[in-house]
Amino acid sequence: MSAYPHLDFAGIKTYSIRERPHKVHLTDVRPVDETLWAALPSSPAPIRELADLLRAARSKGKPMLWLMGAHSIKVGLSLVLRRLIQDGFVSHLAANGAVPIHEYELATFGRTSEEVGDTLPDGTFGMVEETLRDINRAIRDGAARGIGLGQALAEFLSEQKPPHAEVSVLLRAREKDVPITIHAAIGTDTIYQSPHCDGAAIGQTSYLDFKILAHSISRLGDGGVVVNLGSSVILPEVFVKALSVARNVKGPIGGFTAAVFDMIDHYRPRVNVLQRPTKDGGRSLFVQGRFEQTLPQLARELCGRT
Repeated sequence: MSAYPHLDFAGIKTYSIRERPHKVHLTDVRPVDETLWAALPSSPAPIRELADLLRAARSKGKPMLWLMGAHSIKVGLSLVLRRLIQDGFVSHLAANGAVPIHEYELATFGRTSEEVGDTLPDGTFGMVEETLRDINRAIRDGAARGIGLGQALAEFLSEQKPPHAEVSVLLRAREKDVPITIHAAIGTDTIYQSPHCDGAAIGQTSYLDFKILAHSISRLGDGGVVVNLGSSVILPEVFVKALSVARNVKGPIGGFTAAVFDMIDHYRPRVNVLQRPTKDGGRSLFVQGRFEQTLPQLARELCGRT
């Protein structure tokens, strides 16, 4: 019994996603074609170098790990990410807890994201019934089956046959048998604002995903690549701990490339992805700029040229 009072979530009031104004719609998802490639400026040197290193990693069968936040989904780059997965430049997709929320909503309803400042004052921020109910149900089911959080959510989404499956990054990763891991931090995402939420199930499934990520990292040495796409806190912290575990169990892991894409230079990605992991050998690359330009530039280097 807790020594401290807690709020009873049974009294939470939700509403349908169909009633919520949205900031992101299917029309915001950018198509991947020659028109996109032609509209981009010349790729800067770090992007060209990273493309060379990713091609080399693919040819040698080395891991290409992507750590990602949800911003790339929200700015319409789902199809760019799907193309990178399709062409074999992603061997593991590790995401924070926001990614599957926006993936589920965009693939299922064709829209996602709300204006927090408009809904926080009356306590309706994040209180969408469908998202809270369905994602938490998928997590509980995954825990009962003994699978990881990423696999549970990708399989749930696949079973639902969403009407806009063609924009889902998780579904393309599942189709290509790319491991998906979701790294939860209790309280950071809207799915925790619900009586449907089972903290034990989240802990069990996300902890298994941490172990799956550590296994992928254990193979990074001598030519692998890890790309952090816009996660400024969660994934850099998860990565540095999983790398320590992998080195503890498997021995030295070096000679890999670490790259960070972001709009500004954050402390944790620079230190925990770029600097500390490659201190004893390897390559680090920082790509600064808006994702709407830098990620398509990388995709053009990798997928838009034969």
